[in-house]
Amino acid sequence: MTRVGRLIGIGALAVALAACGTPPAKDGGSTGAAATAKSAADFGGMDKLVEAAKKEGKLNVIALPPDWANYGEIIKKFEEKYSIKIDSAQPDGSSQDEINAAKQLKGQDRAPDVFDLGLNVAAANKDLFAPYKVSTWGDIPDALKDADGAYYGDYGGFMSIGYDAGKVPAPTSVKDLLKPEYKGKVALNGDPTQAGAAYNGVVMASLGNGGSADDIAPGVEFFKQLKQAGNFLPVDPSPATIESGQTPVVIDWDYTNAAQTDKLKGKLDWKVVVPQEAQIGGYYNQAINKEAPHPAAARLWQEFLYSDEGQNLYLKGLSRPVRLDKMGDKADKDAKAKLPKTEGKQVFQTLAQADKAKQVLTATWAQAVG
Repeated sequence: MTRVGRLIGIGALAVALAACGTPPAKDGGSTGAAATAKSAADFGGMDKLVEAAKKEGKLNVIALPPDWANYGEIIKKFEEKYSIKIDSAQPDGSSQDEINAAKQLKGQDRAPDVFDLGLNVAAANKDLFAPYKVSTWGDIPDALKDADGAYYGDYGGFMSIGYDAGKVPAPTSVKDLLKPEYKGKVALNGDPTQAGAAYNGVVMASLGNGGSADDIAPGVEFFKQLKQAGNFLPVDPSPATIESGQTPVVIDWDYTNAAQTDKLKGKLDWKVVVPQEAQIGGYYNQAINKEAPHPAAARLWQEFLYSDEGQNLYLKGLSRPVRLDKMGDKADKDAKAKLPKTEGKQVFQTLAQADKAKQVLTATWAQAVG
């Protein structure tokens, strides 16, 4: 769930693996034809892609918590369907951790094959990705994909406030979190200079305090005030901290917060609200490591995620799959009905707006809140 920025942890892991790792097998390695395939057609069709991926027999993923967008079940289904073993590293890592691992493990058989990244990090590291267009490429909105196929949106949602209704009153706006009732109780999912969820939490706070997609300074100021009031809880939230009561209020994506509602039913009354005055939406992005040690499996993973089956698995995790509007009756109706409700004005930052905001955040966050 957390996907927090733990650079020291992933750095140590990477150095250790680099010291003892072995180069990828020549068969199916990153120098083979699979590494340059830009579509399933380049393999001779899906059957040939499946055959090549099964021959590799393994896939390395990173920063995919099992309760984040239903990745636990997604990984299990992929393994069962294709008899390909998935090695899931650093599940609580951030987007930047993924990139760091790819650089530090380059040439090793433990390097990530695929990435799941926030937009800022994806756009900044396009040169590390292998262009590939999935079979359902046409269903992905142009605004949510790189034209060359280097990276593309997979699932999204809206920032939200999850809260234990037995411990705090229901917040109706972002500003409510400054009230005394929330003293020592409000946690943000990660470091906003490194983790996409935390970054968008600051954008949400900005929208709720007179800011905009172009101006996130009010969001940084809000968290400064939250800390000064003693309400900000410097703990990275997780399912364990929620269940134990350590983090009674969590700012995170609606799909990760909503996943805890059913999970904790009978233990605590966990509710989720998307502040109507501060609806910031966003999509994570898939990309393939151009140095992937298992390039065919990496491409098959993308095909699976963007198939009807994969998209419905995202939907079951209460996230909004990127093909949802195009799936029609093929979308899981029961899962769709459970999505957290949103209405009114919704904001999606452009890449230019996100770049500008990230610069402001990098320059001001540590002094204001760190």
